[in-house]
Amino acid sequence: MLDYLPMGNPTDRHPWHRNKPVIQLVGEDYFILMEASPRHGAQLEVGERVYVGPVAEMRDKVFRVEADIEYDDLTSFAKEMLPSVIEEIVRKKEPIFVEFFNIAGPITLRFHSLELLPGVGKKTVMKIIEAREREPFKSYEDIRKQVHIDPVKVVAERIVEELKGGQKYYLFVKPPRRELEQPVRPLFLNYLGTIYSKLGRQLVGTEEAGSSEGQS
Repeated sequence: MLDYLPMGNPTDRHPWHRNKPVIQLVGEDYFILMEASPRHGAQLEVGERVYVGPVAEMRDKVFRVEADIEYDDLTSFAKEMLPSVIEEIVRKKEPIFVEFFNIAGPITLRFHSLELLPGVGKKTVMKIIEAREREPFKSYEDIRKQVHIDPVKVVAERIVEELKGGQKYYLFVKPPRRELEQPVRPLFLNYLGTIYSKLGRQLVGTEEAGSSEGQS
């Protein structure tokens, strides 16, 4: 949960949340930003992990998700919370993102998808490719030792960039609808969908909201 506004959000573009309690959330599987209505009387704390899946009996704190939202819909506080929440989710999903480093491929003949990660240039890309060709990465620590980057940090920063929108390529997050409706659309590489399919649905949670305290 990124933010909780018990009196509503008067600047919300969705009229039903201008004077009613609203929660802003980020999903832990596909990093979908959401607004939801809390259950009456629920005790809520920003940063906690809450269930928003299809089983109503399990939604003990969230009544229902009202809408998917975009980065600009987040409150200032939610925007401040987002980087630490995303980083913690990435930290917890180690098998998923280690696999990304193992399978990430080129986008064009001259540009590799790994170059979209902040601070990762062509020399680092070559180190990653050479290391994984010897043996696939097994852990974040394996990547740190062989390539000398912090995989959690660079992936989390990239996800936040993608949530903000305005990207030519999207590795993990589905582009905003407005961008997909433009004449020149961004390319959605959908690595998360590919990896979940490859490693099994058991690695996918129930699209719960992220937490900065180790619960995603």
